[in-house]
Amino acid sequence: MARGTLRIYLGAAPGVGKTYAMLSEAHRRVERGTDCVVAFVEHHHRPRTEVMLHGLEQLPRREIEYRGGTFTEMDVDAVLRRAPKVALVDELAHTNMPGSRNTKRWQDVEELLAAGIDVISTVNIQHLESLGDVVESITGVRQRETVPDEVVRRADQIELVDMSPQALRRRMAHGNIYKPDKVDAALSNYFRPGNLTALRELALLWVADRVDAHLTEYRSEHHVSAIWGSRERIVVGLTGGPEGRTLIRRAARLAEKGAGGEVMAVYISRSDGLTAVSPKELALQRTLVEDLGGTFHQVVGDDIPAALLDFARGVNATQIVLGVSRRRSWQYVFGPGVGATVARESGPDLDVHLITHAEVGKGRGLPVARGARLGRSRVISGWLAGVLGPLLLTWLLKSVVPDIGLANHMLLFLTLTVAAALLGGLLPALASAVVGSTLLNWFFTPPVHTLTVADPQNIVAIVVFVGVAVAVASVVDLAARRTHQAARLRAESEILSFLAGNVLRGETGLEDLLERVRETFGMESVALLERAGEKDPWTCAGSVGPRPATTPDAADVDVPVGDHMALSLCGRVLPAADRRVLAAFAAQAAVVVDRRRLKGEADRAEELAEGNRIRTALLAAVSHDLRTPLAGIKAAVTSLRSDDVEWSEEDQAELLEAIEEGADRLDHLVGNLLDMSRLQTGTVTPIIRETDLDEVVPMALGAVPEDTVDLDVPESLPMVGVDRGLLERSVANIVENAVKYSPPGERVLVSASAMADRVEIRVVDRGPGVPDEVKDRIFEPFQRYGDAPRGDGVGLGLAVARGFAEAIGGTLHAEDTPGGGLTMVLAVRTTPGRRRERPDVSPAVTS
Repeated sequence: MARGTLRIYLGAAPGVGKTYAMLSEAHRRVERGTDCVVAFVEHHHRPRTEVMLHGLEQLPRREIEYRGGTFTEMDVDAVLRRAPKVALVDELAHTNMPGSRNTKRWQDVEELLAAGIDVISTVNIQHLESLGDVVESITGVRQRETVPDEVVRRADQIELVDMSPQALRRRMAHGNIYKPDKVDAALSNYFRPGNLTALRELALLWVADRVDAHLTEYRSEHHVSAIWGSRERIVVGLTGGPEGRTLIRRAARLAEKGAGGEVMAVYISRSDGLTAVSPKELALQRTLVEDLGGTFHQVVGDDIPAALLDFARGVNATQIVLGVSRRRSWQYVFGPGVGATVARESGPDLDVHLITHAEVGKGRGLPVARGARLGRSRVISGWLAGVLGPLLLTWLLKSVVPDIGLANHMLLFLTLTVAAALLGGLLPALASAVVGSTLLNWFFTPPVHTLTVADPQNIVAIVVFVGVAVAVASVVDLAARRTHQAARLRAESEILSFLAGNVLRGETGLEDLLERVRETFGMESVALLERAGEKDPWTCAGSVGPRPATTPDAADVDVPVGDHMALSLCGRVLPAADRRVLAAFAAQAAVVVDRRRLKGEADRAEELAEGNRIRTALLAAVSHDLRTPLAGIKAAVTSLRSDDVEWSEEDQAELLEAIEEGADRLDHLVGNLLDMSRLQTGTVTPIIRETDLDEVVPMALGAVPEDTVDLDVPESLPMVGVDRGLLERSVANIVENAVKYSPPGERVLVSASAMADRVEIRVVDRGPGVPDEVKDRIFEPFQRYGDAPRGDGVGLGLAVARGFAEAIGGTLHAEDTPGGGLTMVLAVRTTPGRRRERPDVSPAVTS
């Protein structure tokens, strides 16, 4: 039996219309005479979706008893017995109730497909297993129900159901997705414009990658070598020269001109591994192309134009960017060059751009050959084998094994030449060739004991011997040098990788870095010295090892870093070849020092800024919050002292009670203000401790009438780390401000919810709201929005609230209330390890 096909409608978020699109497709198939049934579709009481079920055959669901409740799931057996041509199965990532046939609904779908039934299903991008962490970081909601990516990728058809965030929010506000009582919470949490935009981008990119994979697979199966320009892919050919950075930037500008352009930089290295390019320059170019959003590739190939074109066609590139050749004019006699060859053989489907640059015509330049540094003992052994070896061999051939033939004599002398090259390098091998050819001529070539050669064939033999000896010695010496260079470059790359990975990420301190320098180069001590000016004395920024140098002149090796810093090493003199890596260490040591200094300055600046915020909040509180209780106390005292009115005992008691309440409020407020004054002097810090919000937030509502606020703070919220007094004052000021601006009869909503590693307290009013350009200014001290009279408008309470919120490590910002009004969002951090089991979100969001 043939396997059924799977079609999936993929959406970026709940409510974009996946189920509606699936049902529309079902109606089209039924009209064409296809046997199509509804195996399981959840309409979530959405009227338009529910209407689409009319006219379609719906199979009965299976009822499952679980923990005293009755739940319904798809009846797989019923679908298999009915055996339709097409089955509609909604919510592919759904987790079945315990007692079901399978744990996950996608496993039910696999059974239907195996039975030859075509399935149409739906899934949201946030339910893909590989995107769980990304979605949680965006929305703060961890998706419990997921489906493996491979299940979705195996689908025969995937159709993206797309909708702009603005349109989806309008659909939400009109009540087309959730019930009215859930709309405000959904729009303020999961369905924020930023969340929806990020989820939409995830969906578009995921589908684009799958389309690209299908295109690559199709071209491979059908042996399509021609380039299909479905999207702009620009390949940059790098030579390792300094012009590469110019080419990368030019390619990035070309990619920006077309939507979805992609830049791929490629360096072709020869198969023998011998390269004259600078690894440092290639590393810089790799970093540049990655910073610009491209990718770096390295391909092995001896025919550079062919390898470059093969790579471009393999990735379905549309353009190649190359630099104009650095050859000098006379060098073109050896060939047309890579650029001209690629342009000639690229064909009509691949555009080639030749970019001019500052290095044109300057020549490639040859790398400076470095010695193999074989060591004194090996060099001496090579000279002994090259000079004394032929003499000893001559004595043995003359006295022990005479008359073995000139050809054998030459092979033995050639063996000595190769041995001299292996031991001591090129010069001992050349000496061996000269000495060996002379001894061959004198002792073994007729006429003997003369430097003349009678037989012309012997002349040719000696010349060939010398040529072969020199050639073999050169190759052996070159191989030894390249082996040493490769080992050295590998060590250097490991060191530079350490610097790039650890130091730049800030994972290594100065002392650790200096210790690494000391171990790498085998030095006794390493010190980083710095001074303020040319005539100022040197000071030690950091050192390791005994007796570090106090001045660069006292060190065995010193590497200057700028004008006023030097890395000084004591122990031995290093060769010039080691200074390149040592210079990298010195530069990174300077970076570590600068980072440490900048971090200290940033910490001091943060302390000053924190003190300024606290000072501002203190001033605002003194000028704003103290006035109200003082006015009440003064009015009560003045009334009691008045001789014009005879106060009854009940009136006197009421006035005294008002005085007592005002005094208590002043005492509480002055206590907080004294703590704040100590904060700005650095003598005390906020008392951060684990706190339940449902214990603090209700206490902050004492200053407003009870019938003006609705409180929704679940007990299941995680604990937060705050100073209870400061948090209470911050919430109180926000609520008082919201009540002041709410229309008569409209209650202010104070709610709290968990979002990732924080808890957000939302104070929602239905007042006139605030324009976006004013939202930041309303938190400044002594600022009121518009020309509101004194006592009205957005007063100083918000400045006090933000100051207190930032003092306890929280944030406070303003958002528009859906439907009109202003929402204040106060976010505080949760305490580590104290999380609730499930985020407080609508069940429909995780369906």
